[in-house]
Amino acid sequence: MERYWKVGYLARITGLTVRTLRFYNQIGLLSPSGQTESGHRLYNEADLARLQQILSLKELGLSLEEVKSVLDSEQISPLEIVNLQMTRIREQIKVQQKLLEQLQHVSRQMQGKAPLAVEDFTQLMQSMKISHEKLVIERRTSWEYRLDALGDFLADDTTE
Repeated sequence: MERYWKVGYLARITGLTVRTLRFYNQIGLLSPSGQTESGHRLYNEADLARLQQILSLKELGLSLEEVKSVLDSEQISPLEIVNLQMTRIREQIKVQQKLLEQLQHVSRQMQGKAPLAVEDFTQLMQSMKISHEKLVIERRTSWEYRLDALGDFLADDTTE
């Protein structure tokens, strides 16, 4: 037997707001599979799986329009989306792990009342900078991709 959830319950179990789910429905990103006699939206397991893909793609830096395009084109499988997200998280963990190691080293030095060498501070600052730069690069790449997509869309729109 197929299970259905009302929008309020789906919001609660996913950590999203009802407003967000309604907006996703409004823009055609996530439409409920059913409706009660009184008009309440009902979501099933397939809708929940699509919602997971939406959130994963958003976390990878795609806009809602890009997410919709990717999901509607079916060029990327749900497994590929999960694998992309895992790869990104592994990269983030490596960067954060390096920063944590540098901080732990400096903390040990300070706890032992040992004088910190210039290299300790410079290595720590380099790790902090790399962590920050990675975030900035990801945001810049996302914006560049969005601008390219917008340019392609506008070019296609003017040629019709």
